[in-house]
Amino acid sequence: MSRTAEAMRKKHDTYLLTEVELEFMTVVWDMGGGTVRDILAELNKMQERAYTSVATVLKIMEQKGFLTSERKDRSLVYRPAVPKAEYQKTSLKNLSSKLFNGAPAALVARLVDDEDVTDEMLEEMRALLEERLGDNER
Repeated sequence: MSRTAEAMRKKHDTYLLTEVELEFMTVVWDMGGGTVRDILAELNKMQERAYTSVATVLKIMEQKGFLTSERKDRSLVYRPAVPKAEYQKTSLKNLSSKLFNGAPAALVARLVDDEDVTDEMLEEMRALLEERLGDNER
């Protein structure tokens, strides 16, 4: 990747995806990459979309630094430029900052108060917290 492309990617790493872009990005993460036609086929399982619309959104996502592309035969193959875990971390930090005044405990408290969170989910959260707290004691 050129220095300019790397600088552009870093500049755009702090941006968040729109709802439509996130839907596209989720498909690309799940597939690991693909041509416009490949991605269109997956997206059309959920909602019918036009080829040109998908191609346009993918190009915009590449310009924002979320995707890379390379020409293979006569098609562009798009791949994630940002790992899913990295995007999740950035999104949660943004959410915590904007809605919870940068207090992760407030975010967790709101999540725990949600009546859709089952006891099993709470036990999973407890196990994760205990594991993390145990790592800090070493």
